[in-house]
Amino acid sequence: MGMSKSWNCFGYPVSIFFIVVNEFCERFSYYGMRALLILYFSRFLGWDDNLSTAIYHTFVALCYLTPILGALIADSWLGKFKTIVSLSIVYTIGQAVTAVSSITDLTDFNHDGTPDNLSVHVALSMIGLALIALGTGGIKPCVSAFGGDQFEEGQEKQRNRFFSIFYLAINAGSLLSTIITPILRVQQCGIHSKQACYPLAFGVPAALMAVSLIVFVVGSGMYKKFQPQGNVMAKVVKCIGFALKNRFRHRSKAFPKREHWLDWAREKYDERLISQIKMVTRVMFLYIPLPMFWALFDQQGSRWTLQATTMSGKVGLIEIQPDQMQTVNAILIVIMVPIMDAVVYPLIAKCGFNFTSLKKMTVGMFLASMAFVVAAIVQVEIDKTLPVFPKQNEVQVKVLNIGNGNMTVSFPGVEVIQPQMTQTNTFRTFGVDKLTSINISSPGSPVTPVTYNFEQGQRHTLLVWAPNYYRVVKDGLNQKPEKGENGIRFINSFDESFNITMDKKVYVNVTSHNASEYQFFSSGIKHFEIHSTQQIPQICVNDFQSSRLEFGSAFTYVIGRQDTGCPELHVFEDISPNTVNMALQIPQYFLLTCGEVVFSITGLEFSYSQAPSNMKSVLQAGWLLTVAVGNIIVLIIAGAGQISEQWAEYILFAALLLVVCIIFAIMARFYTYINPAEIEAQFDNEDEKKNLEKMNIYSTMAPVSQTQM
Repeated sequence: MGMSKSWNCFGYPVSIFFIVVNEFCERFSYYGMRALLILYFSRFLGWDDNLSTAIYHTFVALCYLTPILGALIADSWLGKFKTIVSLSIVYTIGQAVTAVSSITDLTDFNHDGTPDNLSVHVALSMIGLALIALGTGGIKPCVSAFGGDQFEEGQEKQRNRFFSIFYLAINAGSLLSTIITPILRVQQCGIHSKQACYPLAFGVPAALMAVSLIVFVVGSGMYKKFQPQGNVMAKVVKCIGFALKNRFRHRSKAFPKREHWLDWAREKYDERLISQIKMVTRVMFLYIPLPMFWALFDQQGSRWTLQATTMSGKVGLIEIQPDQMQTVNAILIVIMVPIMDAVVYPLIAKCGFNFTSLKKMTVGMFLASMAFVVAAIVQVEIDKTLPVFPKQNEVQVKVLNIGNGNMTVSFPGVEVIQPQMTQTNTFRTFGVDKLTSINISSPGSPVTPVTYNFEQGQRHTLLVWAPNYYRVVKDGLNQKPEKGENGIRFINSFDESFNITMDKKVYVNVTSHNASEYQFFSSGIKHFEIHSTQQIPQICVNDFQSSRLEFGSAFTYVIGRQDTGCPELHVFEDISPNTVNMALQIPQYFLLTCGEVVFSITGLEFSYSQAPSNMKSVLQAGWLLTVAVGNIIVLIIAGAGQISEQWAEYILFAALLLVVCIIFAIMARFYTYINPAEIEAQFDNEDEKKNLEKMNIYSTMAPVSQTQM
């Protein structure tokens, strides 16, 4: 192994500084690019939500599966340093290719601002993403293990602190990038036509990755580098295979039992390798329950963000958008890691409690489970405020009178008198079979029956404006608007159609006595104007503004006609805005983050400390594999269909994790901590003894004169 003089600073090797900065840049680069992906897929490549989400999750899962590859390359072929350098180059190229794939002008030959040949962009971005997945995954297990390698024997305390600082760098990188990248994306750029600047937003991460690589190479002279010891993984697999085969051959009672099933490999493999494999398999066995933690943890990006869309983002004076709630996790980590290290752990130690790694991980799982119980309680509070939407076999109807006189509408078993320019204050719910007849009448005119085939599970609005004039409109909203936005539709009570532009979105051709589709807007006050050809006199005011929109509401704006012939606005509420405050999500984020700090950092450090020297990266990769499997669990559960009540799903997850947590605690009781370095030192001593004995036999055989040496 190449040893250079180890430089120290505050009792830490200086080389650690380069590794932490490298990790910070790499994570900034990765999360920055990841924050853009979904938007890039749907807006630039024009894919629908389902395809975008599927490709996105596949990419994330790939990023956690490729560490196995990286670990194999590092531990058996190139060594950690060379692996990190060469895969970082692959990674940087991948980032650059992705950035190039988002340049419109690449195939936009007619300069109209949209790419003419999308398949070129798709192909490039897929190549780019594949290279990124290989790069980011491949270096992941090596960087943390390489950092651990820099410490001497007896520096366990500093090494544990390093894993905390390392984790801090990961989250500081992700926090800054989730804030900065969206700002870059909304910049305008382009040679021939200006639009959202994806090349810049993808390019900054690419540049940072290059910086990260340079920083890492600059520290080269200071690192402790271990040479890889042949193809470890192949040996491990062969040895395990041989042990199982041999055990199976000697399955009869006639043969004496052996202490451990791996001891059946003794005939062919040396004790050292067998003991190293025992270390790895014991840790891997402990890892079996862990993906359940990640399955819960990864839902803050999906389920919890969706929960935030049904909440109100007015927190004090600021307004938060639902997808910004995720940054709470990174902010809390940056606060909690130092507190845990400097305050909580020392306090626990002072109380004389031996808070071992596995105990910490058990507590982490318990905290995450509690976070989901809290999420369920918040969900129940939200459910109380949600409007009632029709079930599969029901229909909902409300009456909206846009005419000039009172109208009477009779439903089965109930009669409604609706004055002009008013609506029934709620939707009436009917079973499909119950809604047999609806009649409209007004004083001094015959009864008009409503003939319409109502669609099951949908809301409808019955527009009435004269004794025998009506129209039924299907609302098309049977849930809260997505992303916490507000739905607005227009109803035209003039005799001819017009267009409306609101906040850059156009409602094309809203016809007479009819409703437009809903379009969706973020919170705030929006302005709109009506574009009409004949009917509206020139002198009329045409700049209208909406009421102050909040989160998750829906409105119908009726454009009525004044006596002067000018338009006037009547606002009707279809879905009331969210009332439960987003700040109520903070407790569940806090619990989950505390769980993550005691679980995740400890897991990294435990995987390193319990691994034999030639398999450090392999175990780091094993640890990352639990994350990948967790991601896959979420995909399966989300795909398997929903439990109808969201709170019940949260409770189900909490219960599952609690069960897993108890199983893990029992498994942990039977785990004995080891010091791989000591065990390996014993083997080294034995080897030396054997060599000396051989030397002795050799030296007695032939005396060699000094001059020949």
